Amino acid sequence: MTSERLLSAPRRRRAYWHAALTLVVLTAVVCLARRHWPVLETGAVRLAVADQGWLLVAALATLATAPCAALALQGAVPRRLPPGRLVAGQFAASTANHFLPAGLGGCAVTLRLLMRCGIPIADAATAIVVKGTAGALVRGALVAVLFAACPGRPHLPNLPHFSGELLLTVCVLAGGAMVVSAGPLRRWCRRALVAVRAYVGVVHARPARAAGLWGGSLAFVALHCLVLITVTRAVALPLPPARVALLYVAASTVAALLPTPGGLGSFDAVLALALTAAGAPATAAASAVLGYRLLTVWLPLLPGLVVLGVLVRRGAL
Repeated sequence: MTSERLLSAPRRRRAYWHAALTLVVLTAVVCLARRHWPVLETGAVRLAVADQGWLLVAALATLATAPCAALALQGAVPRRLPPGRLVAGQFAASTANHFLPAGLGGCAVTLRLLMRCGIPIADAATAIVVKGTAGALVRGALVAVLFAACPGRPHLPNLPHFSGELLLTVCVLAGGAMVVSAGPLRRWCRRALVAVRAYVGVVHARPARAAGLWGGSLAFVALHCLVLITVTRAVALPLPPARVALLYVAASTVAALLPTPGGLGSFDAVLALALTAAGAPATAAASAVLGYRLLTVWLPLLPGLVVLGVLVRRGAL
């Protein structure tokens, strides 16, 4: 019992550090939101009168993200899984991500789903790591492609509404998150490398599985980019689609370093800063971020909880 307590002590300390960092991030975000409340309020009003046609396209793109996530997960698992349960599980996992930091909620739901489908826990955990690794590689490749495709180069003009304090706060918090998670991140990378090596022969021996893994991962990120692009069109934000997609992928990658549930606050602040730095008016940037969050988080939240409850009730989780 004593040895178990000693072994769990480092994990408890990391959990305390992560909880403290999450609280700091959320506090900083609340303070920034309070300071820039007029901009947010004006952005919300602008979103209310946005183009409904573009918002409908964004909503349809949001609905398509769950099947793409399910396709990527199926590609990471050699055994065929029930398609309906897989899509419902990924929809529920995206909802669970909004309650626990660092994607733990979604991972827990996915792990339980795979185990209920008869996959051993070690293989299920490996599949989740493989799916996450493929998603990270796809994001890195997209950043390179979009950066090369974007006309001109990103610049940092004077930000009239989002002053340098926001950039400093984001950098400090991201640096703190990297320091806290340095050890776990190295261990995760080693596990991911071992998992990918172990699975590369199994998955890529079946072209359909490999296509599902990489195609689903790419389609998932691309659809989120499409959601943001269509929202920017709805609020008449004057930025090229390729630049908006680049800013989304970069902002979501940076915000992943900050351990808040579903990137709550951290992603919003980073994306708003990125859009404003790229030349968008602050109110239009706030409208785009609010619209993206409304479609991808707040509107699906209640249906996601219902699906999660149904899956638990039916023994699928």
